[in-house]
Parts: sequence; C-alpha cells; structure tokens
Amino acid sequence: MKKIKNYINNNVLIKVASLNSASVLTKVLTGFLTSKAIAIYIGPEGLALIGNLRNLVSSAHSFSILGMYSGIIKYISEFKNDTVQLSKTISTAFYLGFISTTIISFFCYFNAEYINTLVFPTYNDYAYVIRILAIALPFYSMNMFAFSIMNGFSKFKMILIINIIGQVLGACITLILIYQNRIDGALISIVISESFVFLITVVGVINQRSLLPLVRSSRVSFTFVKRLSTYSTMALFSAIVLPIVAISIRSYIIDNVGYKDAGFWEAMIRISKYYLMFVSSLMGLYILPRFSEIDNIKEFREEVFGFYKTIIPVFGLGLFVIYLLRRFIVAIIFTEEFKPVEDLFLWQLLGDFVKVLSIVISYQFLAKKMFWHYIITEAFSVIILYLTSVYFIDLYGVKGATIAHFVTYVMYYGIILLIFSTSLFGVLPEDEILNGDNNKDEVKNIKEKED
Repeated sequence: MKKIKNYINNNVLIKVASLNSASVLTKVLTGFLTSKAIAIYIGPEGLALIGNLRNLVSSAHSFSILGMYSGIIKYISEFKNDTVQLSKTISTAFYLGFISTTIISFFCYFNAEYINTLVFPTYNDYAYVIRILAIALPFYSMNMFAFSIMNGFSKFKMILIINIIGQVLGACITLILIYQNRIDGALISIVISESFVFLITVVGVINQRSLLPLVRSSRVSFTFVKRLSTYSTMALFSAIVLPIVAISIRSYIIDNVGYKDAGFWEAMIRISKYYLMFVSSLMGLYILPRFSEIDNIKEFREEVFGFYKTIIPVFGLGLFVIYLLRRFIVAIIFTEEFKPVEDLFLWQLLGDFVKVLSIVISYQFLAKKMFWHYIITEAFSVIILYLTSVYFIDLYGVKGATIAHFVTYVMYYGIILLIFSTSLFGVLPEDEILNGDNNKDEVKNIKEKED
C-alpha cells in the first residue's frame, strides 16, 4: 500500500484525485437518479430496451472516432513540443475522425429501419431515435477530439470539471425527457446526452486556438495512420463484439424468458457498473501507467501481487457488504417491482471479483501493445460468454446469465494466468535479481547519507 501511495503522490494524474473522485461520485449519483426514474416511469421492460440502445450507441461512438482516443492522447503528449509532428498527429486524427463520423452518421440515418430490427425486438419501432443518433454523432466526435487534445496537453483538471458538468447536464436532460415522454424520452436522452457535452468542451479548447492552424489536410501522415491503427483495431474490436454479444444475450432472455427478466438483468449490470467504477478508476490511473513504465519481470510481478495484497481484500470486503445490503440497494436504486434482481447478486459479484483479478494482469496487453494476445483473449471471452449464457439461461432462466458471467471470467482468468505464468510464477532471470538487490543497496546508502 505504501508503494501505491508514494506513486500516487508523485503522479500528476493523481494530483487532481479529489476531482476524479468527485467525477466518479457524480457519475454514480446521476446514474442512481436516472435508474430510479426509469424504474418508476418505465419499468423493467423499458430498461431492457434501453440496454440494447446503449450497446448500439457505444459501438457507434467508438466507430465515429475509430477508437483513436488513447492513441491521440499518447502522440499529442509525446510531440506537444514538436510543432511539425504535433500537426501531423492532430491533422491525421481530425481527418480520419471526420471521414469515419460522416460514414457512420449517413449509414445510421439511411438504414435506421434496418438497425431498428437488429437492436429492438419485434413490434418496437424506434427508427427515429437512431436518426437522432446519426445527427448527434458529429458533436460527440468533436467532443472526444477536443478531449483528446486537452488530455494530451495534461489539462486533467479541465477535463474532470467538464466531465462533472456534463454528467449533471446529461442527468437533467434525461430526467426531464423521461418525465415528459417515458420510454421515448429515455431512449432520446441516451443518444443526445453525451453530444451536449460538446457545448461545454468548446469553452475548454478556447485557450488552445493556436492549435487550429496546425490542422491541415497536407499534414495527414500515413505513418501516423499506422501508429494509430493498433489502438484503433483493439478498441474497435471490443466496440464490435461486446455490444453484439450483450444485445444477443438480452434478446435471448426476452425471447426465452421474458421482457421483465431482461430488464432485471440490465438492472444488475447497471449496479455492477456503479461499484466497479471505483476500482476501474484506480486501475486506469495507477496500473496502466505503471505497467507502461515497467521494463522487467520482477517489477511487473511485484506490482500485480502488491495490488492483490492491498486492493483486492478491500474490494472483496466491499462486494461482501454489497451482497448483504442487496435488498436495500435494489430498493434505493429501483422499485419493489425489481425485487427479483436480488437473486442475481451472488453470481454477478463473484464474476466481478474474478474479473478484477484478471483485468489487473491483462492491462499488460495495453501497456505493452500485445495486439494478438488482446484480440485472441477478448474473442475467447465473448464466445464463451455467449455460449455459456445460452446454456445456463435454458437451465436457470435469467440467473443463468449471471452464472455465465462468473464461468466466463474464471476461464478467462485461467487463460491470463497461463499467458503470464512465467512472468508471475517463473524463476526470475539472474540479472533482474541482481539489479533488484543493487537498487535496494542504493536506497539503503541514500537513507544512511540522509541520516
């Protein structure tokens, strides 16, 4: 724990930890409010439809920016003092995003009826919502492009403030639309709320007006296209397969169990996302950048087991408390109609616990750009998730979806441990052991001098 604290104290990202915590807390609270409104005015049947649309919107958003967000941040940060390279980065990202957003927007607008049949079960006609999504996509794309620039220039405080304001604004829009238009209002709010944030983000990029002359079509670089392609492919792969599998499982529940049960499953997923935000935030701020710095097996092993020893027990205890308070949690977030959700907690919590154990290690795929390892393991996990979901849903109804969640991550964790077995459990190379001992001696000598 001391090592994590020391790292946090020296990390520029964590210097705004209070704002980050406020951002996460704001997101959880606004999520609670919107979930309560959905439960009161729409019910579990509507929540199932909302879940499918959320998956579609997530994919559309990723495709509109070609999954380049992380890559843009990396290269803007790297070349922020090199005008030529910075111009190539921004220009390439801008024009690629412009082309992809235009294509996706036109596709969604003119194929709204067809997409409606894929996303929503029969006799639900929400093609007009998909057309609204098509119109809103360019604003979302511009917002994420602006965010990536601010992030690349380390404007973390501004980003977090915009996030907090955006979450509050989005919640207000959602609550008003749900109150006035019930399910239609909820669906419309999903496709427009994140795009509205662009109006706030514009203020944040006013101070970066000097960057506008750097955006030139002549500076589009195929070298940067190749550099960004690895990040894009990894992000887009997840953007395709994860929503498709989620929609398929939810549709299978609707067809074989019922609308309400699909809504109960979606309610459980929402609760899961709320409590996972805190640990995923810590992993994003600490684990990913730390793994990027590490260049030897010994330190990688120390970080993984250090996280296991310090964070995992607290996380496990938190999940246990959540399980004990499940009735109270469901009553607070939803309504009495959602009482069956209580039966889904056990397997979902167990699955999330194993999920965190595995994701801590699998962050190495992103940190070291282990492209094929990432693709193959992701493909394996979603295939297993779908197959086990169908199998267990047939046996146990909607509870089977949460059992499948647990089984999938147990198998995924096994694959991750197999891939990193040498790094985690193998004999350390002698040079790393010697370097570790030398580092300890250096630290000891420094302390002795200070004394």
